[in-house]
Amino acid sequence: MAKKGTFITFEGGEGCGKSTHIDRLVTRLRQDGYQVLIAREPGGTDVGEQIRHILQYSKQSAAMVPETELLLFCASRAQLVHEVIEPALNDGRVVICDRYFDSTTVYQGVGRKITPQAVTAINNFAISSNLPDLTLVIDLDPRVGLERARGRELFDRMENQSLEFYDRVRQGYLDLAKREAHRVKVIDGNRSIEAIEKQIWDLVKSVL
Repeated sequence: MAKKGTFITFEGGEGCGKSTHIDRLVTRLRQDGYQVLIAREPGGTDVGEQIRHILQYSKQSAAMVPETELLLFCASRAQLVHEVIEPALNDGRVVICDRYFDSTTVYQGVGRKITPQAVTAINNFAISSNLPDLTLVIDLDPRVGLERARGRELFDRMENQSLEFYDRVRQGYLDLAKREAHRVKVIDGNRSIEAIEKQIWDLVKSVL
């Protein structure tokens, strides 16, 4: 069955402002009468939230190897797709997801240097045919983003990597946007909140 809804994902490095702009977009969509479902990765389901804790907040996960990390992210994603995202799209809703399979392509594929073939195969298995209609990458210098992110109270393992890792992640997103320009749009995260919000809304309107 073809989906009836619209699927929009937000991507970017640590501290780039995704949460702020998801909140603003969701508020505007609801004001305009759209039925909106918000999801996040990893997490968004009971199973996924347990995986999220292991991946991001458990001090014992410091020794996790990249291959385990890849599989855990995709396990959480598969649960989210089948339990939450796919039913909402079939119900005609607008689904906004904070990170999706592009995060794995970039963080595990480029950042962790796992072979692209393995990442693509596991990604495709996890998401089935549920591709976003639009992916918004908020681009920001990792040095700026990390300063913001590390001001949070909770320890996050994914915010505690080397600067070289985050530079690879940023470049990975920019390269992805070039390869998939029809779907992936880069937003300059250095501009004012209002300017970013306007650009996001203009892009979202084109897929609703």
